[in-house]
Amino acid sequence: MPLAALRRAARETVSGLPREFWWLWTSTLVNRLGAFVATFMALYLTLDRGYSASYAGLVAALHGLGGVVSSIGGGVMTDRLGRRPTLLIAQSSTAASVALLGFMHHPVAIAAVAFLVGAASNASRPAVQAMMADIVRPEDRVRAFSLNYWAINLGFAVSSMAAGFIAEVSYLSGFLIEAGMTAVCAVVVFVKLPESRPERTETEKAADEVGLGTVLRDGRFMSVVGLSFLVALVFQQGSVGLPVAMGEEGFSPADYGLAIAVNGVLIVALQIPVTRFIEHRDPRRLLVLSSLLAGYGFGLTAFAGSVGVFALTVCVWTLGEMLNAPTQTGLVVRLSPAHGRGRYQGMYTLSWSVAALVAPLMSGFVIDHYGAEWLWGLCAVVGTVAAVGYGVLMRRLPAESPAAADVTPAGTEPEVRAA
Repeated sequence: MPLAALRRAARETVSGLPREFWWLWTSTLVNRLGAFVATFMALYLTLDRGYSASYAGLVAALHGLGGVVSSIGGGVMTDRLGRRPTLLIAQSSTAASVALLGFMHHPVAIAAVAFLVGAASNASRPAVQAMMADIVRPEDRVRAFSLNYWAINLGFAVSSMAAGFIAEVSYLSGFLIEAGMTAVCAVVVFVKLPESRPERTETEKAADEVGLGTVLRDGRFMSVVGLSFLVALVFQQGSVGLPVAMGEEGFSPADYGLAIAVNGVLIVALQIPVTRFIEHRDPRRLLVLSSLLAGYGFGLTAFAGSVGVFALTVCVWTLGEMLNAPTQTGLVVRLSPAHGRGRYQGMYTLSWSVAALVAPLMSGFVIDHYGAEWLWGLCAVVGTVAAVGYGVLMRRLPAESPAAADVTPAGTEPEVRAA
C-alpha cells in the first residue's frame, strides 16, 4: 500500500504540466549538471593558481556583483525583449564567458571575466521564472516551481561530485564542459521553446503604479529582505568559505565535492515530503528554526576533522535550507501586493545576490586574518540574529495581509498560452 501511494503521489506530481515546461525543466537540469565552475572556483584559485583566500573571495564577490547587476537587467530584458530572447542571450553569453575564463591567467583578467560570468549566468533567472508562470496554469505553478527546484538540486548534487574529480584531472576541462553544456541549453531554448510573453493587459498596466520606491518604503517587507540577506549570507558559506577551509586543512577537491554533494542529495530526496509536512505549520517557528539550523550547522563545522563529519554538518544546515525555502517564499508572497509582486520578488532575489557578493569577501577576510573557526562562530551569531529577527517580525505580522486574500499570481488574468 505505501508503494502504491508513493506511485500515485509521483504521478500527481508530474502530470498535467505542458510540454514546454518539460523542455524548460530539461534545460535547467542540463545547465545545473554542468555547473562545475562555481563549485571549484575557490579551490582553483587557491590550490592551482596559488592565490590567497582573500583574492579568491574577491573573485567570487565580483562574480556575485555581476549577479546583482543582472538580477535587475535580466528582469528588464525579460519584459522588454521577451523570455526566449533573454534566455538565448544569457545562456550563449554564459557559455562564451565560462570558456574564456578557463584560459585567463592574469589576476585582473580572471576577476574581470568572473564578473562577466556572474552577470551572464544570473540574467536567465528572471526569464525562466517568467516563462514558467506564462506556460503553466496558476493552480499548477507551485508544483512546477518545486519540480524546477528539484532539478536544480539534482544537477547540483551530480555536478558537485563530478567537479571534484574533474578538477583533479584538469581544471580547464571543467570550464570547457560547463561551457558546452550551457551551449546545449541555449540550443534547447532556441529549438523547443516559443516565446511565451503575454500581451499587455490592464492589470499589468496597473502594476506600473507600484514602483521601486514603493517597495523600499515598505518597512515590513524590507525587514524580510534584510533577514533574508542574513540567512543567505550564512548559506553562501557552503560554496565560498567551506572549500577554502577544507583546502587549508589538507582535504582534496574530491573530498569537498563529496561533502557538499550531501546538500543536493538531501534536497532531492526530502524537499517535497518536507514541504508537505510543513505546509500548514506555524511559519514563525519554521523560520526561527531554519535560521538556527543554518547558523549552528555551519558553526559545528569548527569541530569537523574528517569528510564524514563535514558531511554531517552539511546535513544540519541543509535541513535549515529545506525549511526556509518554501516558508520564506510564502512569506514574500503574503507581503506582496497583487499588482506589484514582480518588483517585490525582484527585491527579494536581490537580497540573495548581494549576499553572494558580500559572503566571499567576509569569508576570505576572516579566514586569512583570524582563521576558519572564527568564520563558523560568526555564522552561528548571524543565524541567531536572523532567528530573533524572524521571531519579532512574525509576532507583529497581522493574521491576514491584503496580499494573502488574492492567491492568484500577478499577471495571470487573462492567461496567454505558448503556441
